[in-house]
Amino acid sequence: MRLAPLALALALAALPVMTQAQSAGLASDEQILLKQVNTDKKAVYAANLGLTEEESAKFWPIYDEYERAVKPYQDRLLANVNNFAEKYETLSDADAAAMLKEKMAIEKGREELKQKYTAKVAKALPPKKALRYAQLETRVQLLYGRELYSLIPLAR
Repeated sequence: MRLAPLALALALAALPVMTQAQSAGLASDEQILLKQVNTDKKAVYAANLGLTEEESAKFWPIYDEYERAVKPYQDRLLANVNNFAEKYETLSDADAAAMLKEKMAIEKGREELKQKYTAKVAKALPPKKALRYAQLETRVQLLYGRELYSLIPLAR
């Protein structure tokens, strides 16, 4: 399985979140990079699932629906990380508590979506391909998290 191009795109997508510049250009750059990550992610699924035409007709609409549903969580995560970067030097206990609460809500919501859409995929694809999808989704999420969080300093 070739996840290297996705890893590079994820690393690039994560880089802007730790800059101190808070401009419309930065938000636009983040959205462009996230779009590239999602394009690379789709290519990884296409290359590794080995879908027939019939399976593709069932799978890709579910995949696209999932990606649309998860997008607000990606946006919230980036906003939370940018908020942390902005307040890093002056982070108060109240700021930290609010950021932690938001982080946990994002993670919970994403996991609920993952469960919901993995069940849909399991109904649409043969069991081995559904399992392969779930494995790929977990790998991609872990890779994204590792790349993103490796760039973020710990709160002090």
